[in-house]
Amino acid sequence: MHYAGACHCGALTLDFRSEKSPAELGARTCQCSFCQAHGASWTSDPEGNVDITLDGPVSRYRFGTKTADFLVCANCGVVPVVVSEIEGQLRGVIRVNCLEESAIFLAQAAPMDLDGEILDSRLDRRAKGWTPATIKDKN
Repeated sequence: MHYAGACHCGALTLDFRSEKSPAELGARTCQCSFCQAHGASWTSDPEGNVDITLDGPVSRYRFGTKTADFLVCANCGVVPVVVSEIEGQLRGVIRVNCLEESAIFLAQAAPMDLDGEILDSRLDRRAKGWTPATIKDKN
């Protein structure tokens, strides 16, 4: 299945491919201060793939452990995806709020609190659970 997504202005687009349904993928509502301020819920599939296309200015925001890049559209300010390079592999987590099927995903959203997670555990969780990603920069 293809799940299309984008920031508000369309300068950052996503093509998320997974064999799983939104109910199988689920959605996680992060409890960190950044995600709470943005009302963000996320999904991923380690057996899927996400192609990210940058067709406008994008900022990369890192905080906390500084091991993940929040891709922020510099035009509209929306964060549709977060990426992290782990063992040479780019992996991403997709913001379900930016997917065309967001309502189906959000119906399954569950809170997720990662405060106190140690760095090695965090990177291992991402390596096992985040979606393999590619970025195409058209700028």
